[in-house]
Amino acid sequence: MRRRKKSAQRKRVGRVSYYLHHGAWYLYYRDGDRPVRLRVADTEDEAEQIAAQVNAQLASSSPTLFSFTSVSFSELRQAFLNHHENVAPSSPATIRRYRSATQHLENYFNECRPSDLAHAIRADHFVAWLRKQKVSPNGHPNTAKRVLRDKGLRFVLEVCRSVYIYAAQQRFLPPYFENPFSKLNLERMRIEDAKPIFVFDAEDELRFFQKADDWTFPIHFILAKTGLRSGELIHLLIEDVDLENGWLHVRNKPELHWKIKTRRERSVPLIEEAVAVLRRVIGNRTAGPVFIRHQFDPLNSPLGNLDQMALQEELRQRISHADSGSVLTLSQTMEEKLARAVWREAGVIRSERVRTSFIRTAKSAGLKQSSCPKSWRHSFATLLQDANVDPLIRQITLGHKPSEDVRSGGLGMTGVYTHTRATTQKREIERALRFWPQPLAYARQWASTIKS
Repeated sequence: MRRRKKSAQRKRVGRVSYYLHHGAWYLYYRDGDRPVRLRVADTEDEAEQIAAQVNAQLASSSPTLFSFTSVSFSELRQAFLNHHENVAPSSPATIRRYRSATQHLENYFNECRPSDLAHAIRADHFVAWLRKQKVSPNGHPNTAKRVLRDKGLRFVLEVCRSVYIYAAQQRFLPPYFENPFSKLNLERMRIEDAKPIFVFDAEDELRFFQKADDWTFPIHFILAKTGLRSGELIHLLIEDVDLENGWLHVRNKPELHWKIKTRRERSVPLIEEAVAVLRRVIGNRTAGPVFIRHQFDPLNSPLGNLDQMALQEELRQRISHADSGSVLTLSQTMEEKLARAVWREAGVIRSERVRTSFIRTAKSAGLKQSSCPKSWRHSFATLLQDANVDPLIRQITLGHKPSEDVRSGGLGMTGVYTHTRATTQKREIERALRFWPQPLAYARQWASTIKS
């Protein structure tokens, strides 16, 4: 009678055994009532180390190295958003962008996948599906829909990649499951249909200002001559402006639930014409937002003339009042909603209103290619470059973090030890802005006109 060949001898570390099978080492153990058999290593030493680690985890009733909890993508998405709201914590604007981006992947699971488990995903199939979807560019339901541009597509895929990084950290994915979005080489994805960027020249800028009304002009003039983002401008308080010395201070206001996009506070020099424009805008007001809504009456609004400390106290009281009626602490989203109400009652302008005023005025000036107030920031940075302003001064003024390459500037450690004085920054910015004298002359004329 022919004898059956004896299998390779198993070796054991406590409750875990490991053995050689077809040239690789496998682990076997029971995780509760569930048997686990996995290929883990190519050498016996590696298998023994992994077996010891898993045995220690079983002995302490901890999740093992290879344990995971299967979740649906809907559950994973909600956990990811909750993490950014309550743990990270990310800004409400960032959370809204993440929610919009991940909604595409949830729609894909609902429409195209037989299983709703998060790890049942084919990233290449999702990309092909996503390229065919039509969306509203600004999120408004009445806007004409179009397919995602390459830049928007890449952002969605980058967020999805982050979701699966989070899933791996939380053990929501099977062992050895590779992030499907990491294989797409997103950093090398071509951006071929990006929206063209409009950069003003002196003539276009003057034509725009001449077509602007008295409410629109100062907003866009300050954007043009400071390089501020729209969100920074509308959250600028009177106490952030030093008209005597000609400086504008962009500051985080976390107690009022507003932060700079990059979190980098900075001071921006104001030329004489910008100071004159701001003096007319502020008038006799002593506190509140520098720029207020059209036809908003700060004197007859309870929050219309309050400084930052008073606004913070008002928000604190509203949060405390809302909190007292609930057994749970208010979420960041709810606090953000209350903060927006405080800003609104203080007279703050909606960023959408800045955008629509820009589009309307640009159209009236015959500048049909310009459709976004970010053009002012691009134009400001370009003008500084045309004037050969030092890159460090440009980055400080725009609020960008200097990269190591730019910081060294080819000077090695000399560049690291170089610091920009405020007087130098102010002198260089003014020198650059004087390159376009006609828009400045128009600003002087506007500022000297008696307000009707």
